[in-house]
Amino acid sequence: MALCFRWSRALLFFFISCTATSLLADAALKTYRFDVQVKNVSRLCHAKPIVTVNGMFPGPTVYAREGDQLLINVTNHAQYNMSIHWHGLKQFRNGWADGPAYITQCPIQTGNSYTYNMTVTGQRGTLWWHAHILWLRATVYGAIVIMPKEGTPFPFPQPYREANIVLGEWWNGDVETIVKQGNKLGLPPQMSDAHTINGKPGPLFPCSEKHTFAMEVESGKTYLLRIINAALNDELFFAIAGHTLTVVEIDAVYTKPFTTNAILIAPGQTTNVLVTADQSPGRYFMAARPFMDAPVPVDNKTATAILQYKGIPNTVLPTLPQLPAPNNTNFALSYSSKLKSLNTPQFPANVPLKVDRRLFYTIGLGQNACPNCLNGTQLTASLNNITFVMPKTGLLQAHYFNIPGVFRTDFPDRPLAPFNYTGAPLTANLGTTLGTRLSKLKFNSTVELVLQDTNLLTVESHPFHLHGFNFFVMGSGVGNFNPKKDPAKFNLVDPPERNTVGVPTGGWTAIRFRADNPGVWFMHCHLELHTMWGLKMAFVVENGQSTEESILPPPKDLPPC
Repeated sequence: MALCFRWSRALLFFFISCTATSLLADAALKTYRFDVQVKNVSRLCHAKPIVTVNGMFPGPTVYAREGDQLLINVTNHAQYNMSIHWHGLKQFRNGWADGPAYITQCPIQTGNSYTYNMTVTGQRGTLWWHAHILWLRATVYGAIVIMPKEGTPFPFPQPYREANIVLGEWWNGDVETIVKQGNKLGLPPQMSDAHTINGKPGPLFPCSEKHTFAMEVESGKTYLLRIINAALNDELFFAIAGHTLTVVEIDAVYTKPFTTNAILIAPGQTTNVLVTADQSPGRYFMAARPFMDAPVPVDNKTATAILQYKGIPNTVLPTLPQLPAPNNTNFALSYSSKLKSLNTPQFPANVPLKVDRRLFYTIGLGQNACPNCLNGTQLTASLNNITFVMPKTGLLQAHYFNIPGVFRTDFPDRPLAPFNYTGAPLTANLGTTLGTRLSKLKFNSTVELVLQDTNLLTVESHPFHLHGFNFFVMGSGVGNFNPKKDPAKFNLVDPPERNTVGVPTGGWTAIRFRADNPGVWFMHCHLELHTMWGLKMAFVVENGQSTEESILPPPKDLPPC
């Protein structure tokens, strides 16, 4: 329940009954209470206790307007330590509210509380929040909807209504137990049993007729769908039978609109689309299914929801959309190439044209010794052959208070031993170096980072998320990045701006950003499996010259380590 505050002449009125869905235009402060609690939930004929926020699955939507301050008090009643990340919120100078456990804070212990104090600056659109510790984001997640400033319209036709479409995964068993079993074997844990749309798998699954999300529409009206991929390990195609989708926003940044029969959305990403109810009145399936163009096992089941025209009875059978084939690389590359920033005077694309620091990071899977594991080895992952080791103290605290021995700042700018990254599969010399190693960036410097997939064990697509910043996706390609030829193809005018980007299977992606946010900022693959295996690192962005360019002091209720 959001508490909305408004000044009217000399009096302060408290609108206690202002719900999250009734945004007051001039509200400046919104407060939310998040109670992390265990609740029994049934899906696919299986009941189990899951960790939730406020007993909701998915959790509550956080509503705000650009410029608002958010105070979100999180109280942990569950048996696990907890932290929550506000995915895509830039948190200027305020890493204390970013949320990744042991990066910007130590987790909230059972029975304790922490208030995330955040200001929404220069952002509007769809983001999301999720647990950022263990695999708890399997059930602890929800949408963030940021409306434009009062009086500022969307740069596309005003929709009649809007809806959140949050894509997820469901395991019949206890997720943390399943993960521990996989780690004991040194192998990936069992894959999910279903995908979900707004927490519901849809009627193609057993015991799921009542666990189906349905959205009623009126003929001729246009609707805005805020689509979020909250799945742990799967990139997903999404489509609606018989209807075209017009993409207008990605990761809370407006795009040049384009129409498509389906979208591709990686874990961590958001996509806003317009859909018009322009077909003959009926019931139409929305469907989500994984994209995987590498020899990697995946939960390939299809989640469904229903777009239902007003007045049509539930007895009418819905039709299924034609989703791209699960391994349709051409669709994936073509779709990504259509994403471009709006780049208007009101919403410019401020692309860094001069680069101060060039980084080249290889993405690899590997194998390290594990005496207690089934085969004496365990699968691992690395950037520049470094498997990140999580600290026991929050990295931001260690940086702010100059605590020695927690991390080093010698993460290499490029791999120490270059090789043919995407040639024949490499199955020897798969060991990695372990360490809590960060890369230091000067305040306000411009950074170009090339993320290069490799064929260590296997090539695979990797969605990478950078905390604390948006970045511009300058270009991508298949094969090895060529530093002499490929930069000539970069989009310097209207590249897509986002916070999470897919690195194509056996390929590369180049991004640029300005390091104008002092603090410690996590960067990691948003496939939970790979993050757990160490496919992550962090940047230390130094303070600038003034107080306004320096990290804010930590809040008094910051959780202790």
